[in-house]
Amino acid sequence: MAKSTRTEAKSPSILSTRSMGFLKSYINNPSPVGFESGGQQLWLDYLKPYVDTHFTDPYGTAVGVINPKAPFKVVIEAHADEISWFVNYITPEGLMYLKRNGGVDHQIAPAQRVFIHGKKGLVPAVFGWPAIHTRLGNPDSKEQQPKVDNLFLDCGARNKKEIEDLGIHIGSVVTYQDGYEELAYDYLIGRAFDNRVGGFMIAETARLLSENKKKLPYGLYIVNAVQEEVGLRGAEMIARRIKPDVAIITDVTHDTTTPMINKIIEGDIACGKGPSLAYGPAVHNKLLALVQDVAEKSKIPVQLRAVSRSTGTDTDSFAYANEGCPSVLISIPLRYMHTTVEMLHKRDIEQTIQLMYETLLTLTPQTNLSYL
Repeated sequence: MAKSTRTEAKSPSILSTRSMGFLKSYINNPSPVGFESGGQQLWLDYLKPYVDTHFTDPYGTAVGVINPKAPFKVVIEAHADEISWFVNYITPEGLMYLKRNGGVDHQIAPAQRVFIHGKKGLVPAVFGWPAIHTRLGNPDSKEQQPKVDNLFLDCGARNKKEIEDLGIHIGSVVTYQDGYEELAYDYLIGRAFDNRVGGFMIAETARLLSENKKKLPYGLYIVNAVQEEVGLRGAEMIARRIKPDVAIITDVTHDTTTPMINKIIEGDIACGKGPSLAYGPAVHNKLLALVQDVAEKSKIPVQLRAVSRSTGTDTDSFAYANEGCPSVLISIPLRYMHTTVEMLHKRDIEQTIQLMYETLLTLTPQTNLSYL
């Protein structure tokens, strides 16, 4: 019997070639915590055709606005910053020791290639690490593990003056070089999908609203916040400024189907099976129910999870800002978080954008979000 060659038909993608080109350049562009301005400019340049106006705050959070004069305000939000390192000490031999800038994972650092952001531009360097021959040379000694205080950078300089001549100084920020790649079966990898994929998705939501000529009965604030990785600081500042009535936050969450992750603790979430919705104190139950209803009506699959005292995302800053703001968290499953090979599925990106888009079309200033 002849083997069937029929393949499952794919629905057309909502992501254009231009969209994917922007995603690649946005992921490859460094935006370390506290130094997000380059990425924010890139993001704003992409967003501007789809909004009525835009503004930034003193620390670099960027906001595009549709219907800026409307009294009722809805936020869709992501964070722009990525984890990184700071140069903290330069040895007489021209090596550099570091401090964390956000929750960077020291165990992935050995042998990674990096860029040091100096006063004269980018300086390529590597995390040096002793060869296995020397680490295991003495059978009686315990093999050293990578830690913040034994990791060092080598840029080719062999004394402190050569380091300084390159424009490197104490406080120079350091980012990994690895960037965007496409894998088999619509998987993507990149550095800092956490959470520049969120910035991409909220920008794409604004694009769809504009290109489909949708008129919203409220002001929509597309917010790309800074400094999430050091305590949700950018969201805290911008929530006080905008004073939104509703906030829809997007971030990443763990794909728990890989080895060494305990589903009993982390829940059961997988890439390729749709966006994840969270239950937790900061997540507004009636707004969450509305999003779930939209997902069901729009035939968008969602995955559920529970969080404890906090979501660990900018949702917390918006929910508890001002007099309280009904907030919901829509997350995209991600493998290998806080590494240089963060992995997600293109279909999840599309479905998360669709879910935000349809939710925005459902919301009105009259939507009843009162608990009592």
